[in-house]
Amino acid sequence: MTQGQSAETVNRLCDFLRDSPTPWHATRNMARRLESAGFTRLEETRDWALTPGARYYVTRNDASMIAFQLPAGPLASLRMIGAHTDSPGLHLKPNATQYAAGWLQLGVQVYGGALLAPWFDRDLGLAGRVHVRHADGRLESVLLNVDRPVAIIPSLAIHLDREANDGRAINPQTQMAPVLMQSDSAALEPLLHAWLAREHGLENVDIVDFELSFYDVQPPAQVGVAQELIASARLDNLLSCFVGVEALLACDGEQGALLVANDHEEVGSASASGAQGPFLEDVLRRLNEQVGGGSEASLVQLIQSSCMISCDNAHALHPNFADKHDDNHGPAINQGPVIKINASQRYATNSATGALFRDICREAGVPVQAFVTRADMGCGSTIGPLTATAIGVPTLDVGVPQWAMHSIRETAGSRDVAYLVQALTAFVQRADLGGGR
Repeated sequence: MTQGQSAETVNRLCDFLRDSPTPWHATRNMARRLESAGFTRLEETRDWALTPGARYYVTRNDASMIAFQLPAGPLASLRMIGAHTDSPGLHLKPNATQYAAGWLQLGVQVYGGALLAPWFDRDLGLAGRVHVRHADGRLESVLLNVDRPVAIIPSLAIHLDREANDGRAINPQTQMAPVLMQSDSAALEPLLHAWLAREHGLENVDIVDFELSFYDVQPPAQVGVAQELIASARLDNLLSCFVGVEALLACDGEQGALLVANDHEEVGSASASGAQGPFLEDVLRRLNEQVGGGSEASLVQLIQSSCMISCDNAHALHPNFADKHDDNHGPAINQGPVIKINASQRYATNSATGALFRDICREAGVPVQAFVTRADMGCGSTIGPLTATAIGVPTLDVGVPQWAMHSIRETAGSRDVAYLVQALTAFVQRADLGGGR
C-alpha cells in the first residue's frame, strides 16, 4: 500500500467513525458500502438462493452483520474475520427525564467497562434507534443522530472538591446525568419528536420505545507533528470493523471469506446478536446447506478447514505508564498488528494460529508484535474465545495497538491501519490455511 493509499484509507476510517455513533449506524454504514461494491442483502426470515462466486451480507437486530464472499467452486473453507460494533458508553434509561436545580437532565446507564472521568465537560450528541407508530398503526424503526452538542456533564469545580485529583470515585447514578436544558418542566419526548421531524420529516407519530446513547461530537482527527496518531471515539472496535470491510472488498474472490461484526461484546456477548449467540453458526449452516456438502459431517469439515482472526484492539505501550506492561511484551504504536496471547484462554491464540498469522504478515511485508499481560495483572477478552468455543473454529486474536481503551476518545497509530488492512487482505486471499490447525 502506497503512502497515498494509506492516507486515503485513514480518511475513509475517520469518515466511518464520525458517521457511526452507535452499532446500528455502524452496521448501516458498512451495509451501504458493501452494497455499493456489489454485495446482495439477505434476510434471515426468507429462503436463500446463493450463487458460487457471489457476495452477500445479512444483519441481525440491525446492529450485527455477517458478510461473505463465496468462491467460484465448492465451499471447502472460510477465512473469517471477527470484530464487534459496540463500544462502552452512557445509555439512556427508559424513563430518563429528571430535574435538579432548575435543569432538565437525563438519567443514564453505564454500558460496558467505560472510563468515566473523560466524559465530563464534553460536547455530547445523542444517537440510537427509535421505534415509532404511524397514524395507520404501522410500527417503524428509525435511526436518530443528533450530531450537535445538546448536552454536557459538567465537572464540579476543584474549589468545591479539593480531593478531585486524589482518586475520588465517580458515582454514575448521582454525578453523571447529562444536562440538556434550563427548565424544570421540559421533557425528553417533545425533544425526540422535534429531532425526528428534523432528521426524518416524521410528523404525527407516537414514540413507542427507544435505545439511545450519548456520544462525543468532536470529530476524529489525525494528531501529532507528523500526524502519526488517530484520535477518535469508538476506535475499539469500529477500527477493526472498518479494516475487515476493507479486506473483504480488496480480496480477489478466489477463496471463501467472511466478516462477522457482533454487537454486545463490551457486555459479555450473551445475546441473540452477540458472539455467544447463534448468529454465526446459523449462517454457516445455511452456507453449508446451499454451497457446501450439506451434511452435518460436512459442516464440521468446513469449520475445521477454516480459520478465524478475531480483531480487537490491543493495549499499546503507554509512555507515561510503561510499568503496566511486561518488559518483553509492550506493543508499540505504528509497528504493526499485535498477536494477543493468554495462557488462560482469555485470548484464543495458540501456536498454530499464531504461526499462521506470522507467516501471513511475513508474506505481506507487515511487521507483527505480541502482547501478553503482566503475570500479576488480569486480562481482558474478546469475541475470539467465545467464537472458538461456540463453533470450534481454529482462532487467534489480533489487533492494532492503542492508548486509552474504553475512553470517550481513544488513540491509535495511523500507519497501523494500513498494516492491518494488508495483513487481513493477504489472509482472505491465502489458499493454504494448514498452519492454523
